[in-house]
Amino acid sequence: MSFAFLKNVLFPRSQQAGNGWADGEARPNYQDSGNEMTSSGSRPGSTISSSTTLDLEAQKCDSCRPRPTSQEAEAKHGRFKPSPRMISDAIIGLSDGLTVPFALTAGLSSLGNARLVVLGGLAELIAGAISMGLGGFIGAKSEAESYKATVASTKKLIETSPCQTSSLVHAVFKPYGLSAMSTSTISNNLHESPPELLDFLMRFHHQMPEPETSRPFVSAATIAAGYFIGGFVPLLPYLCVQTDEVLLALYVSIGVMAVALFAFGWVKTGVVSGWRGRKNIMACVIGGVQMIIVGSAAAGAAVGLVRAIDRGQDV
Repeated sequence: MSFAFLKNVLFPRSQQAGNGWADGEARPNYQDSGNEMTSSGSRPGSTISSSTTLDLEAQKCDSCRPRPTSQEAEAKHGRFKPSPRMISDAIIGLSDGLTVPFALTAGLSSLGNARLVVLGGLAELIAGAISMGLGGFIGAKSEAESYKATVASTKKLIETSPCQTSSLVHAVFKPYGLSAMSTSTISNNLHESPPELLDFLMRFHHQMPEPETSRPFVSAATIAAGYFIGGFVPLLPYLCVQTDEVLLALYVSIGVMAVALFAFGWVKTGVVSGWRGRKNIMACVIGGVQMIIVGSAAAGAAVGLVRAIDRGQDV
């Protein structure tokens, strides 16, 4: 068999010509007859051994193997792909961190003391990161509790009211135009297995996938880290100047934050809509400009309020 395999690899064209197969001609089907494979469309007396057939199948094994999916490939190469919820939490933390501390430091800079701006900015940054992280933790815990409550009520509904759960299954498939008989068959099959029916109703009727157990901690850490990183950017210029050079730090902070807000708006929009194409690029530009407008409005309002309060006290 190994000799025939080598001959097939080294002289594939000569073998095909010897078997009488023309280019583009469909190969005949073979039927098993004892130890030999006989062609129904070949000349009388012509046979092909089973070993040759096995060798031909061995040549095709590479194309017959299933290719790994993208998720399996990522797991094999150790690639980490963040979930959409993690991206959403990071955007929430960064967006608040890039606007609120920047507005606060800009407002405190009107008092003319860089040390005061740094201390006030750090205090707000730490307190804000903790507050935002706790908010994300409580929100994720509430989501998990809501999921558990919905599972309990759905289990009770499956046990006590099969007619109502059957109507829920029919309501899920109604927009797809399935016949009543097909939907009834699916419903009957699901009702034979209560766990599968529960999973079906949670996913497609309630549209509530099961949350991960680590979701509250991941959400809290992601939002808090995003807020701290975003809020520390406008504070950096005040750490690099003298106490009486607060206006210089303010101008540098404004320039740094303009670039940071535009980059954040660009990336945030690109993650959602895409990066390529004229339409997506214009959407990214608009997203960056919108972030600059929001951050500038917040900073301007903070500076104006601090100055107005300071002047009122002087009067």
